[in-house]
Amino acid sequence: MEGVGGDGPSAAAALNQRRLELSKLFQYYLDKTTPHATYRWIGTFVLALLYALRVYYVQGFYVVTYGLGIYILNLLIGFLSPLVDPELEPSDGPMLPTKGSDEFKPFIRRLPEFKFWYAITKAFCVAFVMTFFSLFDVPVFWPILLCYWVVLFVLTMRRQITHMIKYKYIPFNLGKQKYSGKRPSTSGSSPRTD
Repeated sequence: MEGVGGDGPSAAAALNQRRLELSKLFQYYLDKTTPHATYRWIGTFVLALLYALRVYYVQGFYVVTYGLGIYILNLLIGFLSPLVDPELEPSDGPMLPTKGSDEFKPFIRRLPEFKFWYAITKAFCVAFVMTFFSLFDVPVFWPILLCYWVVLFVLTMRRQITHMIKYKYIPFNLGKQKYSGKRPSTSGSSPRTD
C-alpha cells in the first residue's frame, strides 16, 4: 500500500516542474519576438487567413467568428485609447495636451502594441481550435450577425474618432519628428554679414 500513495506527490511535482520549464521556454521565445513587430503581425495575418479558410471550408462556426470579432473590436478600442482618459479621470501624471501651447506629452496606450498582438493571436488560436468541435457550431443566419457587427464597429469607431478629435491626439507613432534648424527671420536683412 505504501507504493500507491508515495507516487502521487512526486508525479505531481515532476508534472509541475515540467510545466514550469515549458512556460519558461515559451516566454523565452515570446520575448525574442518582441523587436520583430512586422514578422509577428505577418504571422498573425497568416493565422487569421487560415481561420477564415477553415470557417469558409466548413460553412459554420459563425457565432465563434462573431465572438472573435467583438473581442478584436474591444482590443482595438483599448489599443486606440490613451492610458489616462481625460474625460473620465483627472490625473496628476502625464496627460494629453489639449491646446497648442501645452507641452508635448507622448501618447501612452491603454493596451500596448505587444499585448494587443499577443491577445489577437491567442484569440485566433482559440477560435481555430474551437472550429474542430461541433459543440460550438450553433446554427445561425450569419448575415444578421455580420450586419450587427458592422453597425457596432461603425458606432464604436465614430465615438473613438470623436474622442480623438476632441482631445487632439493621434494614437499612432508617425516616426521621429524632424527639425530643419532655425527658422528664417522675417526681416529682409541677415544679422550676420560676411
